[in-house]
Amino acid sequence: MTAIELAAIASAAVPGLNVTAFGPEPDDAADFNAALLVDSENRRWRVRAPKHAEASTRLETEREVLRAFSPAIRAELPFLLPTVAGTVRQGELITFVYSHIVGRAESVEELASGGPALALEIGAAIAAIHDLPQELVTNADLPSYTANEFRQRKLNELDQAATTGKIPPSLLLRWEHAMEDVALWRFNASVVHGDLHEDNILLDGTTVTAVMGWTDLRIGDPADDFAWLVAINDPAFVDTVMQAYAAARNEAPDPHLLRRAALSAEFALAQWLVKGFAADSARMVADAETMLLTLKADIDAHGGQPISTEPAPASGPLPVVTGVVPVVNAHVAVPKVTTAPIPVAEPEPTQTAAAKPAEEPAAKPAADAGETVADSTEDSTAEPVQDPDANDAVAPDAGTPDAGTVPTDASDSAAESAAEAKSEVGEATSEPVAGSGEDVDTTAMKVIPLKK
Repeated sequence: MTAIELAAIASAAVPGLNVTAFGPEPDDAADFNAALLVDSENRRWRVRAPKHAEASTRLETEREVLRAFSPAIRAELPFLLPTVAGTVRQGELITFVYSHIVGRAESVEELASGGPALALEIGAAIAAIHDLPQELVTNADLPSYTANEFRQRKLNELDQAATTGKIPPSLLLRWEHAMEDVALWRFNASVVHGDLHEDNILLDGTTVTAVMGWTDLRIGDPADDFAWLVAINDPAFVDTVMQAYAAARNEAPDPHLLRRAALSAEFALAQWLVKGFAADSARMVADAETMLLTLKADIDAHGGQPISTEPAPASGPLPVVTGVVPVVNAHVAVPKVTTAPIPVAEPEPTQTAAAKPAEEPAAKPAADAGETVADSTEDSTAEPVQDPDANDAVAPDAGTPDAGTVPTDASDSAAESAAEAKSEVGEATSEPVAGSGEDVDTTAMKVIPLKK
């Protein structure tokens, strides 16, 4: 789906939205199409359209999660949260429109160049997430795991990954050794973002302005939110992040957090492989195999990052795994391979209380996009309804530091495509749809050059 098509859909989702400029927005390409829009009042909006049913379910979960953040909780956070401004249903898939927040995502290399000031901001932001009240998750009926339950889940996922026959035996042995190291898994479970990485952290200079992508919120291992950090080949930066994190937390982090973070980063390759098999995607499987072989070569050459408290066992034949019940993660981000050394904090661990795990939503096959109708936040009707949270959001002016510039010309072909896309939105119901394609002056649309 193109940015101009998303612009037309957004005009149906948000009554009165008159899009004058648009451009593509970086997102998880396997699951979402995304675009950045500017309206006639120079306000900016973000559109996310799921590519399959499981991705659509995640966006609906995120909407419920964001509703659970009361004004009092939001006020305590050192960053802003996204606000849903409107939705549009397309068959079984729902497209979401968000009020845009000032800031832009940076690469891990650019983050490291931000120096100690930015490292302190990131550490404090992650600490604020992990100190959120656990009732926020349990009241929303989201997944919750104790330390031992989380370790057992990882072992089950390892068993399933082994059945693919695509993972080098030395990696399976390395991961199994770490997952069976009981001392490694003595941590207090906390609220975890679950999909934290550089693309979901918005910056304005060296300030963290917002944290996005709340589709995988859960109670679990806080190390998961540090897995992306091991890709930063700058020990001083990582050490500063960890110091800021430890200083801001309500309780001391366990001493093996970064070891489990490194394990999580490596094991994400196996999860991506399993997801590729589940989706019957030869491309995903091939990508995962290539990254696994790269990781093996790096570990063979340099030893890899420490992921266990005990010495690694000598390589040997692994037992054949049979009769494994598949465990498919609802979402696995495209992983990155890294072997950079990382520091390890040394506070004393504390024991966690038991909690009952919750099932992650099972992935469904993507349905073909059907008729398009507007979907309100309470139920699906023929009229587009603005989300209740939209009243709380004020989109920033395009003159903010991240606004960029808008070119003065737009092609006639783009305007014609927008008219056709918006016509499809308007024809989805027997009655005219408020804020649909007829309300948008496509001749005024321009393309936003976005900088990554």
